[in-house]
Amino acid sequence: MWYVSTRGMAPRVDFEGALFSGYAPDGGLFMPEKLPQLSRETLRQWSTLSYPSLVKELCALFIGPELIPREDLNDLIHRAFSRFRHKEVVHLSRLKNGLNVLELWHGVTYAFKDLSLCCTAQFLQYFLEKREKHVTVVVGTSGDTGSAAIESVQGAKNVDIIVLLPKGHCTKIQELQMTTVLKDNVHVFGVEGNSDELDVPIKAVFADVAFVKKHNLMSLNSVNWSRVLIQMAHHFFAYFRCVPSLDVHPLPPVEVVVPTGAAGNLAAGCIAQKMGLPIRPVVTVNCNDIIHRTVQRGDFSLSETVKPTLASAMDIQVPYNMERIFWLLSDSDSQGTRALMEQFERTQSVTLPKELQNKLSLAVMSESMSDEAITQTMGRCWEENQYLLCPHSAVAVSYHYQQMDRQQPSPPRCCLAPASAAKFPEAVLAAGLTPETPLEILALEKKETHCTPMRKSDDWTLILRNTIEEIGRQWTGHILSASD
Repeated sequence: MWYVSTRGMAPRVDFEGALFSGYAPDGGLFMPEKLPQLSRETLRQWSTLSYPSLVKELCALFIGPELIPREDLNDLIHRAFSRFRHKEVVHLSRLKNGLNVLELWHGVTYAFKDLSLCCTAQFLQYFLEKREKHVTVVVGTSGDTGSAAIESVQGAKNVDIIVLLPKGHCTKIQELQMTTVLKDNVHVFGVEGNSDELDVPIKAVFADVAFVKKHNLMSLNSVNWSRVLIQMAHHFFAYFRCVPSLDVHPLPPVEVVVPTGAAGNLAAGCIAQKMGLPIRPVVTVNCNDIIHRTVQRGDFSLSETVKPTLASAMDIQVPYNMERIFWLLSDSDSQGTRALMEQFERTQSVTLPKELQNKLSLAVMSESMSDEAITQTMGRCWEENQYLLCPHSAVAVSYHYQQMDRQQPSPPRCCLAPASAAKFPEAVLAAGLTPETPLEILALEKKETHCTPMRKSDDWTLILRNTIEEIGRQWTGHILSASD
């Protein structure tokens, strides 16, 4: 399986190349050159599989046995999910009035990103040990990515991780999950800015191709193809658990409601759909609604500011995975995608060509939810089911209630739940409900923390470069002393 850049100006790479690159050298994102088409028979065979087994099948398709033999792949996936709290790894809660909630948050940090990052970290370490190499991972986070990435690589001897978190824009629990991991290979910075602003120095560092190569830099944000690959399993699992029957022709559709910020989970759904999975992705966002505006009227443009909401991990203005979706739906038109994205980067505003916008609105439905809708949904779900939703999950469930109240006939629907309500006690209180906090989260309060400030007046790019260079010096020293 080969991977090409959405902008068409970079050499094609195999899975290992895509895994270690993050952004392609031409600024694009890696996508499979050709998508496998799944037959009805394959879907039928996969329909009885557990979530980890689905991940194994998808990874076998997209990685290839020449890179990771099947036995090794099975071991890596098994190891990745070994610390999940639920025996199924992900769990479908069937609630009243046809509400299906797929809980993606049974990993160590109580968020869906544990699923893809645990697997990605296993792949990384597999290749690094084989090649006797070291990488420095650079991550910008709006909340959950940072803690899940740290958790997946903390203590790893071949990986250092630098995390930039937006001070005051994460919940207290999210911040503590990052700042209490006191391992030598973990470097956390608290940035005086929002998550879009802290992406700027990261993008600047990755634009210096020689520097990236010299220091083996990579990203674990959802620009990384490996994360999108694992997230495809959510959509397959949701479909197989919610479809009424696989014995009818054509196969019946299932709506999968995807609450999103950077659109990684949405890109995964669109790829699964292109491979022949009969899902209808519904993307739901908070009032930072660039994706909703793009789907509805082709308006891919920044708002004046990022508005802080209760669903803080989705307070994002630049949903970089939309580039993958534009490329996918334009039949791999890399020239058109490059022109579109370069214009967006220049002017922060672009109108999709009519044909692409039509294809997007046919492939995906969308809705935007206010904070009021989020708290009302959290309250209603508790009242009807004694079930606590996190604010991001509520963004998805709010769509379900909307459709139900309109009494519109619709296919079965599955709402993806990206995080546990335990991570968002502030939002639970705002909904007039009582937070339930697990003991391991309460224990964070008593732990020692470490976080280096990046102030408004600092040169963030310079600080980032200096940190990367220092890690490089330490690794070189480690290699020299090991060879003495």
